[in-house]
Amino acid sequence: MKWTSWVSLVGLGAIVAVVVYTSFDVGMVRCEVCITFEGREACRAVDGATAAEAQQSAINNACALLASGVTQTMACERTTPSRLACNAP
Repeated sequence: MKWTSWVSLVGLGAIVAVVVYTSFDVGMVRCEVCITFEGREACRAVDGATAAEAQQSAINNACALLASGVTQTMACERTTPSRLACNAP
C-alpha cells in the first residue's frame, strides 16, 4: 500500500473519530417547546449548551412540522410558544 493511502486512511479515521465524539456530547440545558400555529400544535424537546440555544432549536423543529414555505416558517418562529419549559438534565 502506498504511503498516501495510509495518510488518507488515517485522516478519514480522524474525521470519523471527531464526528462520533461530538455526537456523544450532551447538552447542558433541555427545553421543551409547544407551538400552536394556524390551528395545529407541535411540541419538541431539544438539548443545547444554553437555554436560548435549546429554546430556539426546539422552536425551529416544531415549526418545521407546522409550516411550509419561508413566509409561514418565519411567522411560525415568531409565534409565542404555548408551552416552554427548560431545565438542566
